[in-house]
Amino acid sequence: MTCKDHDASALRTNDAWADALDRAVQLAIATLRTAPSEAEAWEATAGSLEWTCWETAEHLADDLFFYGMQIATPSLPAGTYVPFGAHRRRAEGPLNTLHADREPGPSGLLTVLEACGAMQVSLTRTTPPSTRGHHVFGASDPAGFAAMGIVETLVHAYDITAGLGIDFTAPDDLCAAVLERLFPHVPRDEAPWPTLLWATGRGELPERERLEKWRWYGEVRQAG
Repeated sequence: MTCKDHDASALRTNDAWADALDRAVQLAIATLRTAPSEAEAWEATAGSLEWTCWETAEHLADDLFFYGMQIATPSLPAGTYVPFGAHRRRAEGPLNTLHADREPGPSGLLTVLEACGAMQVSLTRTTPPSTRGHHVFGASDPAGFAAMGIVETLVHAYDITAGLGIDFTAPDDLCAAVLERLFPHVPRDEAPWPTLLWATGRGELPERERLEKWRWYGEVRQAG
């Protein structure tokens, strides 16, 4: 089944994209709740990243928070981000605004992730579609930032589960939707999930080299 076999254009409204983002976040959380509950297990390296599973989950929560904030502040000057402070807990770790309290362990970490996902879902529903927020890969609308949140959620869930030794497969319809919205330059002749992994430097496709550098295109494109 190829990307073309999925109706990726079905997500037309903020509500539809909010539902899709919520679905992705809930799937990731449900999967991660099956992982070992000992904090030590989450110190394993997350897939092909340099971060631990804990750091990667924190980074994902931070992404969802950040995307929500970008569309929640339309008064920002064009080309700027909300000026939150950020720091790394270790030199090789992610640069985050948010960090989860270590005391509650992985269950607390997943609660932070769930809260940040719910916030972006809510803001996607309530922010006017005409709103634009800055992103280095192109100024985007609430739907575009929701698509970014879905990509981050699916691929980082893949990273984390690889490090924790559990399986994760993303739904092809979600993958096809974000490929259509954010990756217009990517081939559509393979199944959506492996295509998304390839497009984000995490997998291989037949007769195509693994990507060392990758990006998406968040700009709002005219229909048709």
